Amino acid sequence: MQQPVPASPKTSSIAYLTKNYANYNYWANKTLVDWLRTKPADVLAREVPSSFPSIQKTMVHYWQTQCFWLGIMREGVQPAMEPYTGSLEDIFDAVVNQSREMAEYIGSLTDGEIERPTLVKNPWFECNFPNFEYVVQVMNHSTYHRGQVITIGRNLGFTDAPMTDYNYYNVYGK
Repeated sequence: MQQPVPASPKTSSIAYLTKNYANYNYWANKTLVDWLRTKPADVLAREVPSSFPSIQKTMVHYWQTQCFWLGIMREGVQPAMEPYTGSLEDIFDAVVNQSREMAEYIGSLTDGEIERPTLVKNPWFECNFPNFEYVVQVMNHSTYHRGQVITIGRNLGFTDAPMTDYNYYNVYGK
């Protein structure tokens, strides 16, 4: 799979890692969605005991979280999250497209923009971290929930989940 914006070793180490991690997130989400598209839609919507009760609801959550953090990094604004009313296929497309958009945006940042702090104020917390910290936050969050999707899938009888580890991406996915 072609990366949306290749990370360049000519940037600082933190900028290279940040851009590579965003590209990894895109690759991992696309890999996961491609696998899920081979499964019956009714099974993917089935509820099981988990922090989010279905694969679809888990994906909606981490897609909305990625949208939140991209809004913070782009404009310093927090987009309003509306209740999700789309289909399973819609969330698949949204996750992949938003992950690509995020990778392209992060890939376009200069070293200074990646290291620049962005103030976040909301009802849950306040912080003023460098943008690369937010990238790590959102990518780790998505990785966590991809793991939940795999676990929910396992509970639904799926035994053929794809490998989406960061090292696997670095060795085989680029």
